[in-house]
Amino acid sequence: MLNQPPEPLDLMFQALADPTRRRMVERLSRGSASVSELAEPFKMSLPAIVQHLQVLEQSGLVTTRKVGRVRTCTIDTGALSMAEKWINDRRVGWEHRLDRLGAFLDALPSGTDKGK
Repeated sequence: MLNQPPEPLDLMFQALADPTRRRMVERLSRGSASVSELAEPFKMSLPAIVQHLQVLEQSGLVTTRKVGRVRTCTIDTGALSMAEKWINDRRVGWEHRLDRLGAFLDALPSGTDKGK
């Protein structure tokens, strides 16, 4: 298990763990942008922005395309769908568990102290 490459979902959550990268993803969710447009609101160097973009690209969340001297970034909604599905599967599982717990508590005899 030690030298296995990270799973795509692991890379996505790792990329989204950083607030700068989350803001970049939020910006790209409104449409494609050049690297300089993405860098505009941040107080960091262009090389630092490029490093963040590389993490997003490696995770599969963002694709870039270079036309002439301009590199344009686009969000990959399919990658976001994979993370959304994973989160939704966990939510549904917990909802079922809580529903079963609620049914169990409702089925307890009325003389039983449910609150303690």
